[in-house]
Amino acid sequence: MELNAKQIEIITIAETLFAEKGFDGTSIRDIAKAADINIAMISYYFGSKEKLLEAIVLNRISAMRLMLANLFEENISPIEKMEKLVRFYVHRIYENRSIYQILHVEIISQKRDINYDVFIDIKRQNLDLIEDIIKEGQEQKVFRPNIKVLMIPPVIIGTLTQFYTNKAFYQKVLDLKTEEEFEQYIYSTFTDDLIRAIHAIILN
Repeated sequence: MELNAKQIEIITIAETLFAEKGFDGTSIRDIAKAADINIAMISYYFGSKEKLLEAIVLNRISAMRLMLANLFEENISPIEKMEKLVRFYVHRIYENRSIYQILHVEIISQKRDINYDVFIDIKRQNLDLIEDIIKEGQEQKVFRPNIKVLMIPPVIIGTLTQFYTNKAFYQKVLDLKTEEEFEQYIYSTFTDDLIRAIHAIILN
């Protein structure tokens, strides 16, 4: 889905409002007001609030696909590619955690008028790109021959999600007193530990 500058502006504003107020708590009128446009323009571009949500998800997943495609072409080892993949996932999801939580709930519930088959197709393409990196490592004999590629994204995303949804617990246990300390832990120690966990799954 090719988006023009105005559409990108609208979905960016919608993401912010959905993250702040929730999907049900945000109206088309709220989005139009924040974007300084009329409701008719949103209807023209997206048709409905549900289709606007669909555009947000497609934009997020498509951006991930582009990152994976570029990563595969980088002149670095398969191990380095997987390490960069983990860091990218962690940074992107944690930085945008509020909207990702909303998208996660909406996709699981499937109660909106959204074309979920499109999401599945793009996510399948993303998984294929991860599989290409794994195959490259297997050809070089640095990755195991029997890796279940399907499990790699859930390990990364699930571990991160569990960690930040139980933030109060981990802050207490790890003595992380401020938001800045918690975030720094996520981007450093947590990410390094997660990379080691992925290494345990893929390395010979």
